Amino acid sequence: MSFFDTLQHATRQERDTLFNLPLIRKALTGDVSLESYRAFLTQAYYHVRHTVPLMMACGARLPQRLEWLRAAVCEYIDDEYGHEKWILNDIAACGGNADAVSAGQPQLPIELMVAYLYDLIARDNPVGLFGMVNVLEGTSIALATHAAGSIRDQLQLPETAFSYLSSHGSLDIEHMQTYRRLMDQLDDPADQAAVIHASKVVYRLYTDMFRELPGAEVAEPLKDAAHASL
Repeated sequence: MSFFDTLQHATRQERDTLFNLPLIRKALTGDVSLESYRAFLTQAYYHVRHTVPLMMACGARLPQRLEWLRAAVCEYIDDEYGHEKWILNDIAACGGNADAVSAGQPQLPIELMVAYLYDLIARDNPVGLFGMVNVLEGTSIALATHAAGSIRDQLQLPETAFSYLSSHGSLDIEHMQTYRRLMDQLDDPADQAAVIHASKVVYRLYTDMFRELPGAEVAEPLKDAAHASL
């Protein structure tokens, strides 16, 4: 079994917990309130604004034996730079206060997730940051593919309110293809263990973030077709 497949198998329980949350189930059918969507964008801003700094910190601490991975980190930084501004624009386009969000603070799950990732890079194994990529890229693909259009129709918002979410469909699919290739090159057991552990931690904290969003009450069961494609 390739390491990418091993990673997906090892984190299946955490992934299923996330995608079986009532709010995620509703999002995949477009049944989301404007308040919930704004709250999601707000928390997304608070972690996305750290993506490039985290990648820069990771690249700086990778050992020479992983120079090939450092090159991939540089490419990822180029792709991700400025995405937090997209989110602020989306918040403004759906009637939110982008300035207040920019000056605000995240809820505890996102604050802990970001702090954990910086600490992981500084004190443990920087390769573990790719556990975050596994969680966030995979989740955004599912939401962009199955939810963005339905939510837009439901809320009757302009396309300019979905630049972040919609753009991460094809972009993150491409990223995940690259990610699979990179993870399958990762042959050190300690590096692999770091990615698996970090994936589990980020899944846990990201799930907690969704649990705290408005509208996180009981929903109808997720449709099999949507779940099978995640």
